[in-house]
Amino acid sequence: MAKKSGLGRGLSSLISEAAAESGVEAATNELPIESIIPNSGQPRKHFDEDALQELSDSIKAVGVLQPLIVRESKGKYQIIAGERRYQAAKLAGLGSLPVIIKDLDEVNTLKIALIENLQRKDLNPIEEAKGFKELIRAADLTQEELAQSVSKSRSAIANALRLLDLPEAVQDYLYQGELTAGHARAILAVPDDDKRIALANKVVEEKLSVRETERLAPLFSVNQSEIRTKTITPKSYKIAARSLKEFLSTPVKVKSVRGKNKIEIEFSDEEDLSRILEIIEGVED
Repeated sequence: MAKKSGLGRGLSSLISEAAAESGVEAATNELPIESIIPNSGQPRKHFDEDALQELSDSIKAVGVLQPLIVRESKGKYQIIAGERRYQAAKLAGLGSLPVIIKDLDEVNTLKIALIENLQRKDLNPIEEAKGFKELIRAADLTQEELAQSVSKSRSAIANALRLLDLPEAVQDYLYQGELTAGHARAILAVPDDDKRIALANKVVEEKLSVRETERLAPLFSVNQSEIRTKTITPKSYKIAARSLKEFLSTPVKVKSVRGKNKIEIEFSDEEDLSRILEIIEGVED
């Protein structure tokens, strides 16, 4: 089996390794911004507008302090690492950007882009899961190998990938930050997609906590016909039942059934029934 590329040494080591293999020194170049293009395989798809504006303001004041990592692609330079800086620089109106040009293939480009975002904790749960899935596919890694490479446990990788089993509507909530990964794991306990969506809608609408979501999940896991709504008996009904029991010397229940209130008087035989009737008739007299 071919030796798989390791990611655990981090972004800087990976870049150094790629440079050594390609014989390219890490020299900084200045490129026109229009010659730089985003990477369609970039794991991070969403950039917070307020944070991007803050970075843009900083770039206007002091410039881009850390070069982007790019590679040549079809006459342009594709971003490997630094797309947030690129987006902020465009917003700031810069005409050129400092870059380090690397000769990397698709797999190493994806590795570096994913690691950079993981180290910065920039990815939302769905972006992270899709990044893991794509890297497993592109680099032919097992979950265990990927876990070692990105310094995470195998269970963390498996839990992240399970998020992609959620319906798209629920993934959208995660992507927008309306649900956390903890909410999502609780929703995954529900086996049916329609009920997963229903539970996710309830969680978002009512702003439920992860713990509350975990408590609700079993109710959404069964058929509605199997759910029995427990009616809370008013205290006055219980007091009345005790009084009747003492008065008639037999068990009595006062309850509501399908919206109707009932009194159930227990008797053992015809003789006992006659006894109870005599007591009731005596009250009427």
